[in-house]
Amino acid sequence: MKALETRTPKQFIADFFTSFTEAVVRGSEDTADLMARYYVRDVVQIADGVRLDWDRLAAHLRPVRKNLTTFRFEVHEALADGNRIAARFTIHAQLRKAGPVSTQVHMFADFTDEGLMRSATQLSRVLDQTESRQGER
Repeated sequence: MKALETRTPKQFIADFFTSFTEAVVRGSEDTADLMARYYVRDVVQIADGVRLDWDRLAAHLRPVRKNLTTFRFEVHEALADGNRIAARFTIHAQLRKAGPVSTQVHMFADFTDEGLMRSATQLSRVLDQTESRQGER
């Protein structure tokens, strides 16, 4: 994958999700245009057993845009085999009404040579406050 020629898998995942989320939260770009910079049109993401295609991912961005105030992706490890990346990371987020939340994610993903996500399978769990603070050390 060309996107991994100058970055480690860990840095690629951190950059991918940070820049995408930043564009979602801070930008005013049309959802379809924004997604086209990060995902292939026939993307399939399975998140905790729920299948998300392009339209469902786009629908997910609307509440993220409204509710997320700050965020940080802490990538613990990532391994690449060609265009496939396995990663474990924590999303630390501040929501407008719900306050802080940290979510641990285990992901297996496939990307194009250009770094667009083709597919991903993710398992996640919300961390309690104690686990969240331990991740910030």
